[in-house]
Amino acid sequence: MLSIVSTPIGNLGDITLRALETLKKCDAVVCEDTRVTGQLLKLLNLEKKELISCHGYSDPKKVDDLIRRLKDGRHLVLVSDAGTPGISDPGYALVSRARGEGIPIEVIPGPAAFLAALSASGLPINRFVYLGFLPMKKGRQTLLKSFTDEERTIVFYESVHRIGKTLDELAEALKEQPERPVVIARELTKMHEEIVSTTAANLPLVAQSVMKKGEFVVVVGAR
Repeated sequence: MLSIVSTPIGNLGDITLRALETLKKCDAVVCEDTRVTGQLLKLLNLEKKELISCHGYSDPKKVDDLIRRLKDGRHLVLVSDAGTPGISDPGYALVSRARGEGIPIEVIPGPAAFLAALSASGLPINRFVYLGFLPMKKGRQTLLKSFTDEERTIVFYESVHRIGKTLDELAEALKEQPERPVVIARELTKMHEEIVSTTAANLPLVAQSVMKKGEFVVVVGAR
């Protein structure tokens, strides 16, 4: 059995009862960073679990080994560093392979930063497009320019190191739509959670004032 378990994106109180029970009874936990997941399990009093790292730079043979364990009847839990596995992390590779091999899979849903940001944005979210992290180079400007014609709400992640530059570039891309609503969410569910509602025209000012700490979610209203 492979269990896909969502973990808190900040506030430990967001762990679900099903997630706790599944983590308690599993044989091992597959994670991106054993240090991050090890700290989470310590806080949850589940320190004795075996941790198996599986990330974007792992040898493909790592997935082979995990599939063998699953076929041998082991119960593995897949988690990401925070939030829902498979969203902007390599977890899909294991899930896809397990499904192809006919291995039983269950999902224990929970937090996701982009969904939290959408819910708090106050923008229409009956239709939206999720972009993960924007490309750093190839195709970046083309993608940003395409926002001008997007009739769905747009949501994407950005790192602390690029948030200022990205907001400036977004303002430039939307310069013909200065009143287009934009929401920037930072450190969601944590002590210093911040959600800023603004417009495309004011993004350069926001870029200068936004705290350069934490992870960011940017939500752009439809055209």
